[in-house]
Amino acid sequence: MGVNLLHSISHFESDRFQRVQLSLEGRYMLMRSSEEYACRTFEISPGEAYLFAPVAPMPGEKVVLYLNELGRFTGSALKARHMGFEMELQLTPKKRDRLADQLTWFANRSTLSVEDRRRHDRIVPLMDLSVLRLPRGDEHIVRIRSLSLSGASIETDHSVPVGAEVVIGNTPATVVRILDDGIACEFHKHFRPGDIDETTRL
Repeated sequence: MGVNLLHSISHFESDRFQRVQLSLEGRYMLMRSSEEYACRTFEISPGEAYLFAPVAPMPGEKVVLYLNELGRFTGSALKARHMGFEMELQLTPKKRDRLADQLTWFANRSTLSVEDRRRHDRIVPLMDLSVLRLPRGDEHIVRIRSLSLSGASIETDHSVPVGAEVVIGNTPATVVRILDDGIACEFHKHFRPGDIDETTRL
């Protein structure tokens, strides 16, 4: 039987949000510096996250978090924990509902078939060429290295700054990271589980 976040038995101390134990890789940045640190989630809910992290922020300090499978979040630190810290995620009701759907899928992942899991993992599209439209309006042919529910990794030799608003094919997105040979983008509207597969064309 699958897990539903509305009936999860574990809670953060605030009891406002149900949580799931989930290990997702990501990076975070503290507002007091521009340095990024690698992290991994230990527990996460539609409102809070407990991260394994090398540097803990002060309570109340602003944090920008990017999780590879879920995208970008902003929030504030709650308190230091063993080998990391807890943070509150600042989400609109719509984005909180979407995150709850995504976390429910991840929590039930072990009950899915191998075919279903492959469908929702980060995938390499069969049609990997697309058009990247930059803020100034100029367009470039790029290669999509991988897709997920929340974003895409794009291979390009054009310089695009973090925070730039772009369009990949017909899909609006924001540049969230600079890669060695391209950029990582988060979609403005995340896909829901089942919406994308190898045949998806942006």
